[in-house]
Amino acid sequence: MANDAALRSAIVWIAVIIALVGIFTLSLKKMMITYAFGMVGIAGILLPDWDYFDRDFSRWCYPVTAEERAALLARRSGFKRYRIYPMRVIIYTTIYGFGLYKWWTFISS
Repeated sequence: MANDAALRSAIVWIAVIIALVGIFTLSLKKMMITYAFGMVGIAGILLPDWDYFDRDFSRWCYPVTAEERAALLARRSGFKRYRIYPMRVIIYTTIYGFGLYKWWTFISS
């Protein structure tokens, strides 16, 4: 992971959310579920090496070469850095939306 500040910030926000869940529900079990859901969410979004997965699918079995790394670094200017892949957005929205719905129904019950 290239951005440690984003990881630290996400973990602090998860801690705040866990504290709020604990204060309002007075349930250790709900706090632990919130912690697990938050850490899985962080692991699925922030931790993967997206530069590695930005390559062609056929190249995923091979390490990133110096030329590919240089091309990825050159491409990181402005908004070109954040490429949106429709399939990735659909999959993440479906999985995390369902997970967030189940988490909210568990917490609010």
